[in-house]
Amino acid sequence: MGMRPKNALLRHFLAALAYRTQKALRGAPESYADFRAGENLRTPHELVWHMTGVIGYAVSLYRKEPWRPDKLESFEDEVQRFHGTLDELAGWLDAGRLPDDTTAEQLLQGPLADAMTHAGQLAMLRRLEGQPVPPENFLLADVDANNLTSEQAQPRAPKEGWRPDQPPPSPGRPLK
Repeated sequence: MGMRPKNALLRHFLAALAYRTQKALRGAPESYADFRAGENLRTPHELVWHMTGVIGYAVSLYRKEPWRPDKLESFEDEVQRFHGTLDELAGWLDAGRLPDDTTAEQLLQGPLADAMTHAGQLAMLRRLEGQPVPPENFLLADVDANNLTSEQAQPRAPKEGWRPDQPPPSPGRPLK
């Protein structure tokens, strides 16, 4: 039995999550992992740990057992475990099934959307720390559904002339 269309779309979403997470992390200074923007706010290390837990929750629906990851000492190890958890979830999706009593839409609106929100927070923390992430047209990004690793493609359509000292660009893009 091949992969169902909704499972294939969810797998692509996982790849987009891997891409956007690595875009936010690529080139970050070592101090970034422990940057805390305010009291009771997660650091990037804590966010990636949480993202692993959120994706792990989706995996636990397949395994039918709870899963609560301990925080790893190294930020790099935490990032690698996150990507490994994405890969495990993708393996379940590749098998062509969904967890019992769970729809593709529920996976998307729950743990997957939650994790993507946190990828955006990682990018926002880069700006707050003074190391903003260059904007790009994600419609043209080289997102590969078979690549859930930390080794993601470089941007295909970065904003021309962007400098880190500039304010964020305005929303929208004129059609050509």
